[in-house]
Amino acid sequence: MAKLIEIENGRFVRMGNEVAIQDLSWVWQDGETWAITGDVGSGKTTFLDLLLGQLRQTEGQIHWPILEVLRRAGRPVAWPSEIMERVSFKEESRLFSYGKHYYQQRYDFADADDIPTLEEYLRNGSPFEEAHFEPVCDELHIKNLLPLTLVKLSNGQTRRARLARALLRKPEILLLDEPFIGLDVQTRAELDQLLKSLVARGQRLVVTTKPDQIPDWVTNVRRLGPISTTVSKIATHETSAEIAGEPIIECENVRVTYGGKPILQNISWVVRRGEHWVLSGPNGSGKTTLLSLLCGDHPQAYGNNIRLFGSQRGSGETIWEIKKRIGFVSPELHLYFNEPLDGYDAAGSGFHDVLVHRELTPEQQKRLDKLFAHFELNELKKRPFRQMSTGEQRMILLVRALVKEPELMILDEPFQGLDTRRVELLKDWLENHVRADQTIIFVSHVLSDIPGNMRHHLRLENGRIAVTA
Repeated sequence: MAKLIEIENGRFVRMGNEVAIQDLSWVWQDGETWAITGDVGSGKTTFLDLLLGQLRQTEGQIHWPILEVLRRAGRPVAWPSEIMERVSFKEESRLFSYGKHYYQQRYDFADADDIPTLEEYLRNGSPFEEAHFEPVCDELHIKNLLPLTLVKLSNGQTRRARLARALLRKPEILLLDEPFIGLDVQTRAELDQLLKSLVARGQRLVVTTKPDQIPDWVTNVRRLGPISTTVSKIATHETSAEIAGEPIIECENVRVTYGGKPILQNISWVVRRGEHWVLSGPNGSGKTTLLSLLCGDHPQAYGNNIRLFGSQRGSGETIWEIKKRIGFVSPELHLYFNEPLDGYDAAGSGFHDVLVHRELTPEQQKRLDKLFAHFELNELKKRPFRQMSTGEQRMILLVRALVKEPELMILDEPFQGLDTRRVELLKDWLENHVRADQTIIFVSHVLSDIPGNMRHHLRLENGRIAVTA
């Protein structure tokens, strides 16, 4: 088989000469499909940066036989990035920056004039053959989403949209950074079949993924270095047992519609102080919309019968009065951090429910230091947030959600992008370090991931309650 890329004892650095990868030897031959795996912080995303030519080589050798083959065939390619497309949760495109918009804007239809629709997102950027547009949209099941603005798309829909934009360009090499994150079982299976068919048709592909989620169409696996396994525990609270108290969430016949289309229908739900709930359902079932009502992000909350912490929504409270009692993390939240914060400041912003730097008191610093130690994140304290891998960013934002010990914790897919070690640390915290009066809403597609102290379950399907227990 012909070689595509060959690296011999390579050492690569970022801007500022920070070492990113060293002592790397790797050969990719045509016909191989690679999975790059490892723990959070092991360098999976950095490996893709290397393939795209975004790191500077300082030692060793790197050869690109595929570029020579294409040049001989008449294609004037100069750089590896010209023949590759990367699909990631990070928004590298200049077309749209989440950081220039506020998180609540995804639910506000009256304030989205400058945000591109999905069709605009797909059509801007590198040119593609028009005849290729409709088949790709059909194959990715996004044709009905084309008129929607990007901030209105769910996590799974956003993933399919980005994959579609990459495929429209017919890349020689497709790089997928954790493609299955945020997808329910059915959507994950559909995407797996789609990627399998692409590989069968000859698409050259490299995928980063968890060690236990390597697809069967992968032919070769490269595992990157392990992270530290040292544990530093926070002192355990007296108990994490569930003690149900007064209602802190009361929803009665809640309904939400977009353009006449029902998103939530007749949702009645009561959550009491100290209860631990699992919220589940397939992509598009209404989970994200329901959470947005509870967090104060959705304007239709004021037209529904919703009581939070004993007060009717719309009775005079501000969004910040609600948020100071809630710790929240979601798969999309990292996209809205646009300030030049390091890991410590990004996590510490949770004390004030903002996305910018604020000074912390000595007591707040002490609490934050304990969380960084427990989750083994001390090396990320001074690292710029925007330079972290997606998994590292998620860990920082989990600490941000936990740091003020909120009355209500809303954890939307908190295990996404985390390695087994970090999942164990978070499960341990939720099972052993939560106060008896803290309430948890834990959202997950994968029921096997659920911590052992979750006692209640609400499942949504097509905007309606399918299971409550």
